[in-house]
Amino acid sequence: MKALAFDVGGTKIYSAVIDDKGNFVTEVEKHSTPRDLGKIREIFLSVIAKYDSEIDAIAFSTAGACNNAHTGILGSTGNMVEGYSKFDFQSLSSTKTVYVENDANCAAWAEHTNGASKGMSNSIMLTLGTGVGGGIILNDKLYKGKSGAAGEMHFKMRTDKHRHCTCGSYDCFEVYTSGTGLKMTAEEMLNNPNVTTYDVIDGVNAGDEKMKAVFDKWQNDILEGCIGLANIFDPDCIVFSGSMAQFIDVDYLEKATNAEIITQPIKILKATTGNYAGMIGAALLALGGK
Repeated sequence: MKALAFDVGGTKIYSAVIDDKGNFVTEVEKHSTPRDLGKIREIFLSVIAKYDSEIDAIAFSTAGACNNAHTGILGSTGNMVEGYSKFDFQSLSSTKTVYVENDANCAAWAEHTNGASKGMSNSIMLTLGTGVGGGIILNDKLYKGKSGAAGEMHFKMRTDKHRHCTCGSYDCFEVYTSGTGLKMTAEEMLNNPNVTTYDVIDGVNAGDEKMKAVFDKWQNDILEGCIGLANIFDPDCIVFSGSMAQFIDVDYLEKATNAEIITQPIKILKATTGNYAGMIGAALLALGGK
């Protein structure tokens, strides 16, 4: 069986046909994401028409929390075009299953079936980029919660309304542990509004003690999240992906997490399924995953 999988983000739309083992049957196609819903729909329909006779399902890995029926988006779609959360995915095909799931959930499933957490029944995915995404696997099933929004990592790090979050609230995990969060921490600690995330990384690599202090604060904020998630969910592992994951020290995080938790020791790992994990996970879920 094969699915046509899309990974839909604010700047790019990727697509490919993927089989039920997670293998790519076609080359990955890339389109810039239009700032117009009608043009986004045109891209979807054009690619679907190209592969319609070869596929059994159509799968979307997308920004935003998605409903438990996997038919559409509940909301919170980040930097997508206005109105995208109400996009009618089901109208794209009358003959194929159209499956829609959050991108971090899809990536978590790809790691569970084909990646770092393969063979582990309980795992948590944290995707560190401009923001933070999350996906939860419990007893070999994707955990969605009552509405479908489980895994949205917006728990509070503080209670004094210190940093505003894109979700509309304040002081969520995301605004301390994302790439944006690292920049905010650097701005505060260095009293420099022009410092960038990569200034910090470059400074750490050059041995700058002030930059190292900023980085350590950021990584210890991530550690706080690991400890809390481990105590709540008792997972086998926490898997990190995303552009900022390359900079974290998973050995440090694993040792420090296990020193603090009340559950059995867990693994802290980096994802292995690569940049197209969302498409892989979406395809596998659409073709019979749970």
